[in-house]
Amino acid sequence: MADRQPPDRNTVGGRVRRYARVGGTVGGLAARLAGNRLFGLELDKGVHAADLQAALGGLKGPLMKVAQILATVPDLLPEEYVQELRKLQTSAPPMGWSFVRRRMATELGADWQGRFASFDREAAAAASLGQVHKAVSHDGRDLACKIQYPDMASAVEADLKQLKAVFAIYRRYDKAIDPTQIHLELSERLREELDYRREASNMALYRAMLADETGVHVPEVLDDLSTDRLLTMTWLSGAPLMDSVGADADRRNAIALNMFRAWYVPFYYTGVIHGDPHLGNYSVRPDSSINLLDFGCIRVFRPEFVGAVIDLYHALRDDDEALAVHAYETWGFAAPSKEMIDVLNEWARFLYGPLLADKVQTIQETGGTSYGAGVAAKVHKKLRELGGVMPPREFVLMDRAAIGLGSVFTHLNAEINWHRKFHDLIDGFDVEKLKARQADALAQAGVPPVY
Repeated sequence: MADRQPPDRNTVGGRVRRYARVGGTVGGLAARLAGNRLFGLELDKGVHAADLQAALGGLKGPLMKVAQILATVPDLLPEEYVQELRKLQTSAPPMGWSFVRRRMATELGADWQGRFASFDREAAAAASLGQVHKAVSHDGRDLACKIQYPDMASAVEADLKQLKAVFAIYRRYDKAIDPTQIHLELSERLREELDYRREASNMALYRAMLADETGVHVPEVLDDLSTDRLLTMTWLSGAPLMDSVGADADRRNAIALNMFRAWYVPFYYTGVIHGDPHLGNYSVRPDSSINLLDFGCIRVFRPEFVGAVIDLYHALRDDDEALAVHAYETWGFAAPSKEMIDVLNEWARFLYGPLLADKVQTIQETGGTSYGAGVAAKVHKKLRELGGVMPPREFVLMDRAAIGLGSVFTHLNAEINWHRKFHDLIDGFDVEKLKARQADALAQAGVPPVY
């Protein structure tokens, strides 16, 4: 990569400015909760959720991204919160040209414009942590330059502290889910997303893992035009997925299958998952292949964890309670009771349902998304009655991938034999072989083997 400038520091001043922007709302909600409890009143979850959405919606930075993540995992938050947080914009207004010019000069030097044949002044896309500008290399290739917003390190630390306060408020009146491990997981993944050097390694890893998948395309990083806060890669052209929802069945099914393999070939073959399956992170080509984009949120799993995902499938298929207990304990549920296992299995049967039936079907034949919300609410109520549960941190991105992709397949109304496509991936699975493949792939790409 190009000479790397020091990343934006996590400074006291930066955190204070961030607290001033978001702390008032969170603090006010905490005070309201304390007052309500003091006077024996109930917290209005709908109003509370709407206040949070209003506070987060105009902010660049990690709290908006966290809110979007939480809104896609239906068993983590009450429905009032999900409905409000879904209203958050998937992109924020971009920073202006003066910021872009300063940032590019800091990263590549005063003559940075001479490093490109052309560079668009207007952002092609803008999101929570950075924005993308289109450029052209001197050899004629179209490029995407991803530029990180200023003071993001301070914003991450300030926002994570505020998120902890939000979780504390939620935990006071709803004991179903202990969010301790969820906060730890989100914290680690968000800090990683600030390191564009790490994202470049993630991209190299995905190019290797998906090299034989003709239906999936991954950008190529230009190391000499990239730093810790600037990531320059080849531009991949494609249309938004929603443009294809009215296409013929063959195209819709082909897109869905390519999405399925883009996420799950890396998971079952290498123990890695792309943790951010929202609509802005992929696009569709005319031949129904897909472009997979944005590799900041990548999760590496213990091979034993992946093995337990398959074990639970077999346990549900064969009604093997002992194997289900083994799977949950492998994931990190400490000595779950029979009652807890029964409740966890309700959610698992919903997620695994399309994989268990050997037939062509949509991803959810019973009741669509409303059925899923109903299952989540029922499970949430039972967990609360049992005293609550602390989900292992790996579940945040696993659940998000399953729900996010399920939403995509529902939009496409794809009809596929999910059972057979799943078995194409898991038949012959061996934990020891996965360990060897994973160690080799991570070493070659330069991705830290951190679980």
